[in-house]
Amino acid sequence: MITVRNIKNQKGQSLVEFAIILPIILLLLMGMAEFWIMLNSYLVIQNSSREGARLGIVGGTDLEINSVVTATTPSLTSSNLTVVITPSAGSRTSGGTLTVSLNYNYHTTVPIIGAILNNVVVLHAETSMRIEWGSD
Repeated sequence: MITVRNIKNQKGQSLVEFAIILPIILLLLMGMAEFWIMLNSYLVIQNSSREGARLGIVGGTDLEINSVVTATTPSLTSSNLTVVITPSAGSRTSGGTLTVSLNYNYHTTVPIIGAILNNVVVLHAETSMRIEWGSD
């Protein structure tokens, strides 16, 4: 038989259980949000490396490729972005391979997640395409 005293005790128990579970739920939600923001940054640099390679295979210079890469990454901090283009503009030949590599130092936004992931995650994207135009 449930008495009034037992109901009052169960209300306190539910509150304690909620207080124990709440930080775990918040950590999971913040971790998911951080993951999706990081995934968005990765997709942005992947697209930028592809755009840079497309320009480079039809005769774009290294400066033009860098301009396209920075123009297609407006949501990212440009000082955290490193662009490597191989081969350089003077040594590209038709039929060769052009590779545009991007490294982005992603800084976490949630402090607890940053402590777990060491606050910086290096995202890497690389695109290689066959050169269609060049100095033969």
